Amino acid sequence: MFVARRPTAPSHVARPGADGTLDRRWHLARTEAEVPLTELEYALMRAQEAFSRWQAECFAAVSGLALSGGENAMLHVIRLNDRPKSLKEIARLTNRDDVPNLQYALRKLVKLGLVKLGGSGRANSVYVVTDAGMQLTDAYAALRANLLGDYAQAVPGLDERMRQATQTLDLLSGIYEQAARVAATHRPAHED
Repeated sequence: MFVARRPTAPSHVARPGADGTLDRRWHLARTEAEVPLTELEYALMRAQEAFSRWQAECFAAVSGLALSGGENAMLHVIRLNDRPKSLKEIARLTNRDDVPNLQYALRKLVKLGLVKLGGSGRANSVYVVTDAGMQLTDAYAALRANLLGDYAQAVPGLDERMRQATQTLDLLSGIYEQAARVAATHRPAHED
């Protein structure tokens, strides 16, 4: 019988108990089948935060400016294919639906002179990276290639592992999206 327990450390450093089972104290892993999913989610949380911190630090290193990981990602998405993007397109490409937060980030990027608003009229508004934004995203790309390239090349077979991880993450994105839609139908009714 599997007994889930709250982890005191990531499972990869958990110690076997007297009965030989790993000490996995976590309320999300109530069955043995839930352990891999819970461990993946815990790894994703840590990876998300590490990636966001990396984006912010890399951008600060080339610019001296403070952007969050999400704001940095938005800047690069706007530059993607070097063509303007609407707010709707930015939201779709970043898989976000928090429009007020996206608008706030866009205003910040505009204020910093990295992005400008283009198009004619509110319905046709698009965002485009400025010359200053181009220079900084190019500098970011160069530093990224220099720093991450060294680390990535040191791991044998990492290219194939990254391709597989990308496919797995794309699949998981679909699963989580569907589960989120179903979860939305289970919200309790609010009493007024």
